[in-house]
Amino acid sequence: MKIVTVEEMRRIEQAADASGHSYATMMENAGQAVAETCQQMRLDEGRVLILIGPGNNGGDGLVAARHLREAGARVTCYIWKRRVEGDENFRLVKERDIPVIWAEEDEGLVALHKLAAEVEVIVDALLGTGVSRPIEGLLKEILSVVSGEVARRREIKPEPLLAPSAPTFAPPPRPPFIVAVDVPSGLNCDSGAVDPATLPADLTVTFGFPKRGQFRFPGAEVVGRLVVADIGIPPELAEDVPLELITPALVRSLLPARPLGAHKGTFGRALIVAGSANYTGAAGLAGAAATRVGTGLVTLAVASSLHPILAAKLSETTFLLLPHDMGSLVPDALKVLSQHLPHYQALLVGPGLGRERDTVAFVHELLRVEPGSKRERIGFRPAIEGEEEESPVPAPLPPTVIDADGLNALAEAPRWWKRLSPGHVLTPHPGEMARLLGRTVADVEAERVSITQDAAARWQQVVVLKGAYTVIAAPEGRTLLSPFANPGLATAGSGDVLAGVIVGLLAQGLSPWTAAVAGVYLHGLAGEMVREELGDAGMVAGDLLPALPRALRRIRYGG
Repeated sequence: MKIVTVEEMRRIEQAADASGHSYATMMENAGQAVAETCQQMRLDEGRVLILIGPGNNGGDGLVAARHLREAGARVTCYIWKRRVEGDENFRLVKERDIPVIWAEEDEGLVALHKLAAEVEVIVDALLGTGVSRPIEGLLKEILSVVSGEVARRREIKPEPLLAPSAPTFAPPPRPPFIVAVDVPSGLNCDSGAVDPATLPADLTVTFGFPKRGQFRFPGAEVVGRLVVADIGIPPELAEDVPLELITPALVRSLLPARPLGAHKGTFGRALIVAGSANYTGAAGLAGAAATRVGTGLVTLAVASSLHPILAAKLSETTFLLLPHDMGSLVPDALKVLSQHLPHYQALLVGPGLGRERDTVAFVHELLRVEPGSKRERIGFRPAIEGEEEESPVPAPLPPTVIDADGLNALAEAPRWWKRLSPGHVLTPHPGEMARLLGRTVADVEAERVSITQDAAARWQQVVVLKGAYTVIAAPEGRTLLSPFANPGLATAGSGDVLAGVIVGLLAQGLSPWTAAVAGVYLHGLAGEMVREELGDAGMVAGDLLPALPRALRRIRYGG
């Protein structure tokens, strides 16, 4: 599913109209979609106030009013600054005896105060995606009145002094429910900027395609639940749009098959180089995540001193014990690692490795990015004249996920992208991305999509910029956005789980791009499932592990 700018949406609608799918038809479909969404959520069973503006957005609201009335809702239209001469949708509203109040005639906005204090649902159809100026004057007053009444009605009242001995934990009622038509009025659908007068929505029904500003902060905070409604626009009209949203159908098409006659070799072997004395858990989380997405065999390559701790926690992984110094890997570990690496289909480097000097050198040599290195083999220092040469390793690096301290080590190697072989997956959070680029975190967060696209093209790697609405970019420019923004995932170890998921999918034969896309969605869906059960405060990374197989099942079989 494409994600569009305001200009892209305008061009798509023009093309649809020119092809015979008229603006009037799109408006009818849009308003009907709002009404049907309200019906599906049982929001049409009481009183509904629809705020109507002057443009196409207001027209969508008039259509929604008619369909909601026909479904049995008690609808009132509150109209601001709209000319209705020749407006067929307004005529149909009047024909059905739907009450209409004109804002310009509502002295002191008394009627608006009363309605906002009584209705169960408020539909915002005042301004659409073309907003470009600050909200002022009467419109600002209208939104201020509605916002004030909403805040008053949702205020949690303190318990009485003589409270019952057994307190109730039932959530307080939250009327009225706010539905935005296409976009909350005042949200810039390109930048995500929000006018101070904007009425935050509980639900936004957007039309045709989601808009970029609905996934950018602070705009994403006022969208609520986002529903994308089909209004009949042919999908091929958006083929040239570069940004897409990951959907369950897309991920379902990417998942590896699970044949009945399989054995563990069918589902690949993943090697995970991770952990240090201070970050033992990172290795455990990544290894467990790789097993939970169906990998045939997962091996943890760790400092030998960590083995007793990890072996006590993980029964399903095998271990490759490596030389270390006080729990941190050292370059000599490459001699052991190089003997086993050719037997694995995928490699993960980085979670919890730490940033000790010897560990950074180890990562540089493993990934062959140390300055001046042109070697085609790993795990050996340059031969010294007269010294017996070590046996070369013929196999190149398998598809590799580089995460956490693997990325931090890369950032210490000048022009590392010139030496790192192409075709891997880099999974930075904004801080790590800033270090890799020599930019600030604020720079990264301000332009998440374009910065990720530029990095993927420059580095010739698949880049996953983690965070709310994770961005995934391929070197050739294709870019996908995760639909998930979950504060519960902002916890230590969540990224280690994601890295383990991606390497597990790589081991099962997915390409770096498809493994990144499917892995990000699986991880996000597992997070949503945990949030549904536990809430978004207090969930920890380990809670994602048992949710991963359930997320896989939901994607494969629907639900």
